[in-house]
Amino acid sequence: MPEVSVVVAMMNEEESIKPLLDACYSALSSFDYELIFVDDGSADNTVSEVAKYGNEHTTVVEFMMNYGQSTALQAGIDQANGEFIVTMDADLQNDPSDIPMLLDLIKNGQWDLVAGERVNRKDGAFLRKIPSKIANYIIRNLTKVTIKDYGCTLKIFRKSIAKNLSLYGELHRFIPVLAALQGARIHQVPVKHHARQFGKSKYNLNRTFKVISDLLLMVFFRKYMQKPMHLFGTMGSIVFGIGGIINLYFLTRKIMGHDIWGKPMLLLGVLLLIAGIQLITTGFVLELLMRTYYESQGKKTYNIRERHTYGQ
Repeated sequence: MPEVSVVVAMMNEEESIKPLLDACYSALSSFDYELIFVDDGSADNTVSEVAKYGNEHTTVVEFMMNYGQSTALQAGIDQANGEFIVTMDADLQNDPSDIPMLLDLIKNGQWDLVAGERVNRKDGAFLRKIPSKIANYIIRNLTKVTIKDYGCTLKIFRKSIAKNLSLYGELHRFIPVLAALQGARIHQVPVKHHARQFGKSKYNLNRTFKVISDLLLMVFFRKYMQKPMHLFGTMGSIVFGIGGIINLYFLTRKIMGHDIWGKPMLLLGVLLLIAGIQLITTGFVLELLMRTYYESQGKKTYNIRERHTYGQ
């Protein structure tokens, strides 16, 4: 079993492959390692370049079509056998020479995840740096996972954490949050960042809307994953209560002989009653789904870090 597995997601990066492999071989020469390259539907010679320059430590997982970076990273993690798992991009903006430092930190410290922080980013300010700073601020404050740079792909995990991330959609941006949901101890350190040398960035502003949607999901997971009724039950009770008060008011007016039919506030009260019932019902359904999720797969609602026995 290798000590470290390096998972690299790639798409249309043929020109980057040889220098990336050379850098990985140099950085990892003193370790027992494996390199897992996941090709996310490349339309160029990316795969053949890995085959040309790869060595006995190198594996390629080739997708039949493009699934996205999160899925590519998950596929690589699924294939990884190392005690520690590193994720990084194939575009040479991450530097493999940082891997030994990350490995030393996670081996000698108390961390379950050590994430890189791109303190000197070599990206454009308007399209990359400024939106990234805003996104990091929002994610940090909503999820309460207080790291500075969520977007750096270069990270190292203990195997037990990485294997339970369940990445899909655009969730690779929220890996620290997913790890925190498992109780992971997270640390972040500065790492090198380089300007893109070849090809073009896969980032575009359209992905911002996907990230926002996933952020809402992460906030829900962080606060209500195991107790959805606390959210939907509370909201439903409040909405139902407001609707009940409005309808009680109009019932009182009706008893007193006033004409209440067709009043907009009466219609609002009825709608709020119905919405409250639906929210509470949704809470019940989600509670049943969560029970099914845990019980059908034998999952636990807790994670044990270590077990100590004394006095024997």
